[in-house]
Amino acid sequence: MKEKRIQPEMRLIVSLLILCAPLGGDTSPITCYNDHGEAVDWFYMYKLPKEPNRQSPHRGESYLLLERGSDGWTNGTGSVNDTAGALGRTVGQLYSQGQNKEVAYVLYNDQKPAEDSGGRRANESRSGGHTKGVVLLDAKQGFWLVHSTPHFPPARQKGRYYFPDSGVNNGQNFICVTYPLQRFQAVGEQLQINQPNVYDCDIPESLASLVPSLAAVCGKHPSGRSFPPIKTASNRSVTLTSKGGTKFVSFAKGASFDQDLYHSWVAPSLRSDLLVQFWVRSSGILPSDCSLGWKVLDITLINPGSTFTFKTSQDHSKWAVSGAAALCACGTRRCGRRTGRRRWSARHAEGKRPSVDTPLGGAAARRHC
Repeated sequence: MKEKRIQPEMRLIVSLLILCAPLGGDTSPITCYNDHGEAVDWFYMYKLPKEPNRQSPHRGESYLLLERGSDGWTNGTGSVNDTAGALGRTVGQLYSQGQNKEVAYVLYNDQKPAEDSGGRRANESRSGGHTKGVVLLDAKQGFWLVHSTPHFPPARQKGRYYFPDSGVNNGQNFICVTYPLQRFQAVGEQLQINQPNVYDCDIPESLASLVPSLAAVCGKHPSGRSFPPIKTASNRSVTLTSKGGTKFVSFAKGASFDQDLYHSWVAPSLRSDLLVQFWVRSSGILPSDCSLGWKVLDITLINPGSTFTFKTSQDHSKWAVSGAAALCACGTRRCGRRTGRRRWSARHAEGKRPSVDTPLGGAAARRHC
């Protein structure tokens, strides 16, 4: 039989295809994404609760979105469970990376997914911080997502993104910020103060040496390197500048901070009164407080984006809004002395960004002092 010869041009094409083929995992930059698949500096998402007595194609899965450059709320293009939406596309990067050894991630939640609790739905952890979030980065950049949803997101080994049924009934919130690599050391230090319940993480050795604080949170110890001890500070605030130049202030609270964090810390730091949304179906909550020169008022009714009005008892989201164009997106309920062991984290944006106190604060009824 006559052997077929491959022409030189064909060899070149085959060689180029081999060289250009991905080596495994997604090669796109790790970033926050909007509903249109565009990389964004940050977004804030408000998942609406189930609307009572109303049929809807996405009952309990509809959401509103704010992002850098927007004038106000926009309706989500689909369901919070969609992999092509802002949340699904952003968190979905965790699973699309495959076995990429140059990607670091930390998943933490005081109510971890059921599959990580022996198949049982996890009860609230009493040993660590009452905080929930996702950190995902490579050697150039990544994102930090702080949210309020129990049992979310799935561990990486599940292989795909989905939104849990347990997060559907009540309102939830999410804030995602894209940061350059050098910001994640400070992110790790803030998490050390929070002492989150980490249920899935991996920090490859190549990145652990660059962000040792995150490696310490994950418990990863690259060979020949020792980590500083976990920080035990009562509380700390630090400014984190996003990749696009937006300044965010991160507030991290430890177990020893035994005060009303909004009234004694956040309001004085922002030098502003606050409207506060928190999970009211819990113990240790505090009433509105107008002492010491700052008004911290509890919200009773909410109608974001003129969608529909719902009670705070239907809303598991945690946030505060000031009169100075600052939005605090929080990782815990509002707690005081009776629940002083709860760790807490919050971030608020300042600088060149749309005023977000109007879409939230202007659509909320409050309980005065």
